[in-house]
Amino acid sequence: MTSKVTYLGNLRTESEHLKSGSTFFTDAPSDNNGKGEAFSPTDTVATGLASCMLTIMGIKCKAMHLDMEGTIAEVTKTMATNPRRISKIDVIFTLPFEADEKTRKILEHSAITCPVYYSLHPDIEKNIVFKWK
Repeated sequence: MTSKVTYLGNLRTESEHLKSGSTFFTDAPSDNNGKGEAFSPTDTVATGLASCMLTIMGIKCKAMHLDMEGTIAEVTKTMATNPRRISKIDVIFTLPFEADEKTRKILEHSAITCPVYYSLHPDIEKNIVFKWK
């Protein structure tokens, strides 16, 4: 088992990663009957995409002896209705180092081939931008 999710009431959950014991909370968004006081479940999906992309890029950077510490991903999630679902995820990466064209292509390809990217429904529009120093 990977995790345990407990419903805490008032549209809030607590998720525990069983191996590490680390936890996070989710709350229903304010536009869907919640308080919006924490990540919503769909926020975690969109954020998980950026986190996965950064992780895969980090693995590739390590193999290439590059340091990408300080790289930032800004995530915007857009919802649709009927049915309510994620319709679009925008991720803007700001990389604090210079890279030649070959390195850029390798790292950008690594990002868009991460497991979460491939796991998201193909109807979800994914706009990925890389800003290099």
